[in-house]
Amino acid sequence: MQTEYTNVLALFAIHFSTELWPLVQVLVTGAILARGQRTVTAILRVMGLSTEKHFVNYHRILQRARWSSHAVSQTLLRLLVTTFVPTGPIVIGGDETIERRRGAKIKAKGIYRDPVRSSHSHFVKASGLRWVTLMLLAPIPFAERIWALPFLTVLAPSERFYAQSVRVHKKLTDVMRQALLQVRRWLPDRSIVFVADSSYAVLEFLWQMTQLANPLTLVVRFRMDAALYEPAPPRAPNAKGRPRKKGKRLPTLVAVAADAATVWTTQVMRQWYGEVKRTIEFTSNTAVWFHSGQPPLPIRWVIVRDPLGRFKTQALLCTDLNATPLQIIEWFIQRWQMEVTQREVREHLGVETQRQWSDLAILRTTPALFGLFSLVTVLAHRLAQHGKVLTRETAWYAKPRPTFSDALAAVRLELWRQPTFQMSKYNKDIAKLPKTIFKRFAQALCYAS
Repeated sequence: MQTEYTNVLALFAIHFSTELWPLVQVLVTGAILARGQRTVTAILRVMGLSTEKHFVNYHRILQRARWSSHAVSQTLLRLLVTTFVPTGPIVIGGDETIERRRGAKIKAKGIYRDPVRSSHSHFVKASGLRWVTLMLLAPIPFAERIWALPFLTVLAPSERFYAQSVRVHKKLTDVMRQALLQVRRWLPDRSIVFVADSSYAVLEFLWQMTQLANPLTLVVRFRMDAALYEPAPPRAPNAKGRPRKKGKRLPTLVAVAADAATVWTTQVMRQWYGEVKRTIEFTSNTAVWFHSGQPPLPIRWVIVRDPLGRFKTQALLCTDLNATPLQIIEWFIQRWQMEVTQREVREHLGVETQRQWSDLAILRTTPALFGLFSLVTVLAHRLAQHGKVLTRETAWYAKPRPTFSDALAAVRLELWRQPTFQMSKYNKDIAKLPKTIFKRFAQALCYAS
């Protein structure tokens, strides 16, 4: 494991100077081993560097050192793709999350709707930082399911933040568009499917992504009352005036769903938002989505309903007219794993416990912790090939497959084991524990986080 761990980290060494790289390795390893807060001081404690007089050098890596988070994200994405999706389409999920932070020195914080605590009948506001995150939705062999692996996280401040700045405010769709263009440059030859919620069902945004030399396939939740049309009829020879953009107006999806003549297909989904099986009904067709002043967008729409009425009828949009309705539904339900990842990084990797105040440190720390989720998954995947990722079970909870907590525990155990334990020559059940390591264990287990 020590060699594999070193080899994986070595992929990122090109982004740091020779002076910074040893310090970066300490921060990464300590962030994996630490429990509770992910502050620099907590990392130094768990690494046995409580007496390090030059501790400020570790803070400077985040505050002022010269290195690029985007370059690190590119290397991480290529590592994830090579490991989990070497062939076939690459499915990427996009979403925004609120990092609840307070403090007068945090300039980019704003007041946002809290998506976790709010509901249709209850609105909760939260003060913090808004991040736009791209995650690779990939099958993890040892978990036997799709996981969402973050690789690029970008700060998206509110409009109020830009009121006192010379920069123009960027909408969420603008931030996401730039992020997707970056991913397309990183992976110019791969087929990419982007999955998102209704926040990105914006005509101009979707049209721009379909105009690339190698266009992306976008799947988003669609509004049921959108104006849909038939394709524009062929232009007659010698016709005068501008070419038509659309044809005859079509019924809205609300009307299609309510029409008794609509033909529905029944399908049993093996995975549905955490459930093992769910029976659904769907219908689909193609159309042109058009709005005055906007370019026409050919789409395939899919209406999904529950025959038992347990969830509200909803519509999906796909920019690939040749995609099958079932494939569109399967792509879209994978984005539920993004919610799982966002909870895991808070519960196990200390997101929202960091305490940096400087602008540059804030821009680097949260994306690094999100990326740490993906790095741990890659390391656990390599351990699982040797049977070292075990499922932790208790008498009150039968867990069928390993989760991220099991993956993190396996990686931590190997990191502790390599330089730490020496087996006794006389009794194989006894491990010799150096005094310095014992003190590190005491710091990690006995003192409050």
